[in-house]
Parts: sequence; C-alpha cells; structure tokens
Amino acid sequence: MPARTAGRARKEHMPFIRRQWTPKEADEWTREDTIAVILSPIVYVLLMLGTALSMLLMPVGFVILGSGVILMLIMIWIINPKLSSVSEGYEKKQKEYLDELERKIKWEE
Repeated sequence: MPARTAGRARKEHMPFIRRQWTPKEADEWTREDTIAVILSPIVYVLLMLGTALSMLLMPVGFVILGSGVILMLIMIWIINPKLSSVSEGYEKKQKEYLDELERKIKWEE
C-alpha cells in the first residue's frame, strides 16, 4: 500500500509541461511532442488564413493572425527546451568525434 501512495505522490508533483531535459530523455517521444504535433498544423493554418485575410484588411484576419502568433509562441515555449537539450547532446557527440578524429590523424602523421 505505501508503494502505491508514493507513486501517486511522485506523479502529482510532475508538471504538465516539462521544462528540464537530459539529451537522452529529450530523444524520447513525450506529451510535449504530441502537443507540438497537434499545435503545428493549427498554427500553420491560422497564420496562412490570418495573413490572407489581413491583406484584404478584414478585421477577423488580424484576430486570426494574432491567435496564430500566440499559439506559435506557446508551441515554441513547450518544445524549445527539448530541442535545445537534444541539440546540446548532438554538439557534445560531434565534439567528441572530432577530438577522436584529430587524435587519430595526429597518430598517423
């Protein structure tokens, strides 16, 4: 029984949108990815429709465009920590590979 309560307590403290990631954790498919996948086509449609209607000087176009921009910023806020973490991981791997390659080249000379 205590193990079950401890599991619930851990889940309750986990935020809905996670902001801290390790490169390995960020490489997994998570809720944040699903949210970004759902929001991205909605943002695209809102931006395109809003831009077109705004060019025709229709007030609803400006509202739609503003909504698209706000949703885009929310999507970026959700997915950017994950993308940054993955990028840092790849940069670290690339640096290690280049250092190893440089050592091998020096050894051959």
